[in-house]
Amino acid sequence: MTTLSQKPVGEIVAEDYRTSQVLRSYGLDFCCGGGRTLEKACSSKKINIEEVIRDLEALNEKDRSGDNYNEWALDFLADYIVNTHHTYVRKMLPELNFYAEKVARVHGERHPELLDILQNVRLLSEEMIGHLEKEEVELFPQIKNLVQSSVKGEVKDGIVEALEDEHDKAGALMETIEGLTDGFNAPDDACASYRVLFQNLEGFQQDLHKHVHLENNILFPKALKLEALLN
Repeated sequence: MTTLSQKPVGEIVAEDYRTSQVLRSYGLDFCCGGGRTLEKACSSKKINIEEVIRDLEALNEKDRSGDNYNEWALDFLADYIVNTHHTYVRKMLPELNFYAEKVARVHGERHPELLDILQNVRLLSEEMIGHLEKEEVELFPQIKNLVQSSVKGEVKDGIVEALEDEHDKAGALMETIEGLTDGFNAPDDACASYRVLFQNLEGFQQDLHKHVHLENNILFPKALKLEALLN
């Protein structure tokens, strides 16, 4: 039996999504870096693994009710991702661009980091829009066909790898934005729009973490496994 320290962090979260809150509180990446064991993830951040394990094990004493994404049918999970996370991204990207442009225009001279934030928000928008379309048009229909027909089909490794690379790029952009915003903490002289921008950016990062986790750690590997079984 694999000990908790030797389990990949993505697998830990796939088994119980409540653990994501613990890992996030320690700054541990469970989506793009989900393949690393808990031990390696903690070591890379110089975090005391005993404290992390203690907090993770404490969850066992609490109510486990809630969504268990790891048990959902893959076609249902794909639809959930589109209806929940893709819809959220398409709603939020125009707002992020609007507020990033407005705040940079008004406060950019006094806070030049806002210009860098604006640039990264624009890059993030370009990355995400094409990414969503690729999932909805190319990959998700392949996955749903495998599940619903239960016959030989194909989920190309190439597209999964490409999508995972795009996840990494989006995650890196959000990590850069987090650094530029000092952890999404607005300065004392920030106006209402300034604060709304930072709050929306933080919310977008949290949604992105869950979105990527559901795909990298559950949907993609299970779809590839199903394809191998049917073929």
